[in-house]
Amino acid sequence: MKGFIRQNQLFALCGLNCGLCPMFLSKHCPGCGGGEGNQTCRIARCSMEHDGVEYCFQCGVYPCLKYEHIDDFDSFITHRNRRSDMKKAQQIGMEAYNAEQAEKAHILEVLLANYNDGRRKTLFCVAVNLMELQELQEVLRQMECRADLETLTLKERSALAAGLLQTAAAKNNIDLKLRKKK
Repeated sequence: MKGFIRQNQLFALCGLNCGLCPMFLSKHCPGCGGGEGNQTCRIARCSMEHDGVEYCFQCGVYPCLKYEHIDDFDSFITHRNRRSDMKKAQQIGMEAYNAEQAEKAHILEVLLANYNDGRRKTLFCVAVNLMELQELQEVLRQMECRADLETLTLKERSALAAGLLQTAAAKNNIDLKLRKKK
């Protein structure tokens, strides 16, 4: 959107964790306010109309009607935690929130570099978005502690990572699938 620029490309003003999105990672999206050519966004337009608030939770009318059905389905990234992620960012501050997201981004990089058989990118992105940092760290520890890890094929390592993530997510009633619009 012309004239809409943001410093923090990893966390959108609407609460999406852009830095953990497969479209952002593959350079198909510059992130929210990432320069010319990014798509028109009604929330970005609203931000500009409200003196350029950096995050919606900073606006005096948040949550407004724009959030009424905003999380009904997912796009390339899960939308399920937007409100809770904005609340967390507001409570702990953006610096601490960004630090946690950087840790999650590192875990995602490890998963994609060492465990992605070409079919798990979305699963890994959804897991890193929805699961708590400590749960993700524990899954990585479980994988790295396997004595036979180096002897496994990439397909086997991928299945192992996916299984451990799904098991950990299930313990917290988290579904690691994107919700498509019907």
